[in-house]
Amino acid sequence: MQLALENKRRRNSIHPMKLALWMSLASISMMFAGLLSAYIVRQAAGNWFEFTLPNLFLVSTGIIILSSITLHRSLVAFRNKKESSYKILLVTSFILGVLFIVCQYQGWMAMQAAGIDIKGNPSGSFAYVISGLHVAHVLGGLAAMVVALIHAFKLDFRVTPLRINRLELTSHYWHYVDALWVVLFLFLTYYR
Repeated sequence: MQLALENKRRRNSIHPMKLALWMSLASISMMFAGLLSAYIVRQAAGNWFEFTLPNLFLVSTGIIILSSITLHRSLVAFRNKKESSYKILLVTSFILGVLFIVCQYQGWMAMQAAGIDIKGNPSGSFAYVISGLHVAHVLGGLAAMVVALIHAFKLDFRVTPLRINRLELTSHYWHYVDALWVVLFLFLTYYR
């Protein structure tokens, strides 16, 4: 009886690592909400230069959405014990994550070429800071993917609760930075 109650309690509770991740994501969300609020307040103060984000930011948005899809499919393949699909999709997700950062960098260079400097008008400064902080969080996700890749290619292929949990944590974080970028991109594109 005691064992059955303990198993039921475990099934109904969240893993401590997932709780820590969700608490971290909540604090990241608050940081970006503060930045977007500061953007709105500063824009209302005047002296605001209107500009359009380079198309490279739209391309990078598509890339990060695609990487989220491939990472989800990698997790599904792992759970279904499809080792080669799991590994190929995991590598693809990592490569797409790197391509996202490359596109962001190229977008910043296009902004520079258009005369939108980080030290110039506050509108440009906000675009650089918001997208730059997001890239920093993407780098954290890529670091987690490197660990997942090491596990995928160095450990014997076994589907265990611990390995599923690790891959789920990576996936949840990556989906978060994906959704966060979509929100930030839409804000920076359409909020005027």
